[in-house]
Amino acid sequence: MSGEMVNFESNGSTASAYLSSPPSGKGPGVVVIQEWWGLVPHIKGIADRFAKAGFVALAPDLYHGKSTRSPDEAGKLMMAMNIDKAMQDLSGAVSFLKKHPLNSTGKVGTVGFCMGGALSLYAATKNMDVKASVIFYGGHPNVKPDLPALQCPVLGLYAEKDSFVSPALVAELDRKLNDLGKRHEFHTYPGVAHGFFNDERPEVYDKVAAEDAWTRTVAFFRKHLI
Repeated sequence: MSGEMVNFESNGSTASAYLSSPPSGKGPGVVVIQEWWGLVPHIKGIADRFAKAGFVALAPDLYHGKSTRSPDEAGKLMMAMNIDKAMQDLSGAVSFLKKHPLNSTGKVGTVGFCMGGALSLYAATKNMDVKASVIFYGGHPNVKPDLPALQCPVLGLYAEKDSFVSPALVAELDRKLNDLGKRHEFHTYPGVAHGFFNDERPEVYDKVAAEDAWTRTVAFFRKHLI
């Protein structure tokens, strides 16, 4: 299965994204938000997996053409990213999917990885059209979600051996969401590292945790978007 690059409106301008559609032709919408590497083949492959599972998947290019395999360069790209512009692009992506003729329910969820995980939650607190949000070990020092504004359910998937998004940070987010009465469920996989879902990084990939996280994610979206 392969998708195509498309353009969508973003705050009076345009942005690009990778769009992958389900074999059945229609399904709910899912915005797939990149890691700090950019819109790389791995993220496009995840969008294809969502399409195969029955969703219309859109992965916006938040770096606007830039990507890297270098951790140092990825860190620079992440820190240089304009958060307001990224939010405009994500809002445009959500709007694009909500109105897309292949969206069978008119509902849209967000899912992101690392940097994208933080943006998935951020988008859910800024855009009431987001009906479900999934966070894969999400973190970004400049992304501050407005948690009191959150309306949709959240699924958080984390790694025990994560120095970037530590168990302490996860526990603090869990506490804040509990105090606010927000619907959420968190799962921390023991013995695995940050990035455990990325099967192109054998030094961190964990097949068992990744498969369980994928099953939970698909079930979560089917529950809240269909």
